[in-house]
Amino acid sequence: MKRSILTVKNKYGHSIRYVFLVNSVKVCLNFVQNTDCIFRRLLHRSKEIKSKINKMTIAKETFSDLQEKYTKVKKLVDEDSKLDPEDEPYLSKYSARQILIGMKASIEKLLRQYSPSDDNDEHFIKLTAMLGTTYLYLGTIAVDTEEISTGEKHLEKCKEIISKYEATPQVILITLNMYNHLGIIWAPREPEVAKVHLEKAETLYKTAKDQSLIPVDITDLFQANIEEYNTALALKNLEKLHTLTLYFLAQIYGAGSLKDPLKSAAYCHKTLQRQLDTDDRDCIDWALNAAALSQFFMEKNGFKQARHHLAASLYILQQYEDKLRSEVQELEVHEAKMETLRFRKADVARCWAKYGLNLLAKSKERLLNHTDDIDKNCSTATDLTQMELPPDSTVSKEDLQNLDFDILEIATYELQVSDRFALTLEDAKKIFLNAQHWIELAQEYYTLDTLASDYIETVLDHSQLYLSLLFFDDDPANQAKYHKRRADLLENILSKVSTQYYLQHCRQIWFELGRTYSDMLDIKSEKMREIKGRPPSSAISKINQLVDKSIKNFTAFIESYKEPTYVTDILTQEEGPILQAYFHLAALHGRYIDLDKNLQLQHSEASLKNYSYVAEYCEKHASTKDIIPMEYSICKEMVSLLPIKLLKLNNP
Repeated sequence: MKRSILTVKNKYGHSIRYVFLVNSVKVCLNFVQNTDCIFRRLLHRSKEIKSKINKMTIAKETFSDLQEKYTKVKKLVDEDSKLDPEDEPYLSKYSARQILIGMKASIEKLLRQYSPSDDNDEHFIKLTAMLGTTYLYLGTIAVDTEEISTGEKHLEKCKEIISKYEATPQVILITLNMYNHLGIIWAPREPEVAKVHLEKAETLYKTAKDQSLIPVDITDLFQANIEEYNTALALKNLEKLHTLTLYFLAQIYGAGSLKDPLKSAAYCHKTLQRQLDTDDRDCIDWALNAAALSQFFMEKNGFKQARHHLAASLYILQQYEDKLRSEVQELEVHEAKMETLRFRKADVARCWAKYGLNLLAKSKERLLNHTDDIDKNCSTATDLTQMELPPDSTVSKEDLQNLDFDILEIATYELQVSDRFALTLEDAKKIFLNAQHWIELAQEYYTLDTLASDYIETVLDHSQLYLSLLFFDDDPANQAKYHKRRADLLENILSKVSTQYYLQHCRQIWFELGRTYSDMLDIKSEKMREIKGRPPSSAISKINQLVDKSIKNFTAFIESYKEPTYVTDILTQEEGPILQAYFHLAALHGRYIDLDKNLQLQHSEASLKNYSYVAEYCEKHASTKDIIPMEYSICKEMVSLLPIKLLKLNNP
């Protein structure tokens, strides 16, 4: 076998020496060709490695710059924007927008270095997430600066960029944020579209939780040198975003074309529950929202759920007060917080008073509608879990069964008042006394000197409490006492407020006083009919005094609508009360007890005038006949009968 040395140059100009035993030139040439192929592959690989090293070097430098800019954007949006001058309210956000535009260009340049086959590369996904973040911020800033259409375009672009990775750890927080903001944008225009976006966010969150996905916080995406992600912060932000999703769903179900109050209430409760679970809440806001939700539940006869939410509200406020008293703070700061707390405790006290007022009113309504064997024939319950849901209901039985806060120990607060309908006077009195207690507590903060409107409304509630209690007491003497207390409350407040500044409240008081004195008149008249023989002059005088007082207040109510100019066509929203006032005036003029025929004639003419006004108005405005059908029928009859009486009085 012959030993040979062969020196050759490949296509790249490199010399290669081979020592080998060869039998033929063909074998030698094949060997050279194979070696050349290997060399070319090695050289290509070395270029790839060199490119990646260069790419990593460029990315590291750019990441440092992006990190610095992102930090600045965050500060401008979250902090500096709150201090912008009134004449330039968006100054900081406009500055942030300019920085974001530069960031977007840098990230897009980095992404162009990747080939389509790199779409699963970790760095590529991270850069995609960063690009999505810039569009997310651009979108939210545009919305905040009232450029809604521009904001929507940016958010849609964000959606397009991250669509393939929306459920990945790096992108999930951006996705939820984006869907939430799209929901906000669409809510006023098309709630159905908003619902689609928000439900996508809700589903993504549930999927992430089912898969135990650990998200990457958006801030960590922009860290140039990071050894480990801030997982705790990322998980906290994940929960915050989902809470916001539920809150926005509650809003869109509560208004617009969706208008599904019970579904909205269920989402509101979930939002409050999550704020408790994650210990992420403002105690004052949480308590007010829970109290407000109770008002909706009681309207639906859900007094069990209403009481529970009011009790939870009190519990949270008490916790907050205990915390304030134990904290060491500057005196001014402490006093400001305590003042806010006192104010909001008064608001919650009013809600408790409304609870009692509504429970008595609903109990009265229930008894009137089911006079016989009520427990057997009446299906109305005070617990929403017993509600019969329609087949197409968006709310499930499970939703209704989960309307409580298991982690709060609030039984003590709940047991202060019943959540059952009142059946007896004893039941009613307990509810009345509890509600009256809360009114008194509210009035410790609300005064005519500070919050006059709120104070007047608590007085009106107190008056209504007496009226509701009266229904359960069959004793006419007690009923008269309740009416007298109502009248005293209302007369007292009327004497202390300006009819000019509190006209709407005064109108309500005048109308209530007119009815109160009319009801007292009924009781006195009934009692006088029991007297055998000629009634004493003192009883007649009392009757006429009550007629005078009732007429005076109904007249004041009507006259308040004639200034500064009187319009013949009454405002639609006021038609019912005003026509009823005229009807009462007509009836009251006929209840005077006078032996003087001239006075009888004057009163009868006044009656006819008012009856005629109501009848003619209803003839002219046909829709009002449905508003006061009974009154209209009586007016028509009296308009035909009273002229006969007048004729007899004129011709004895």
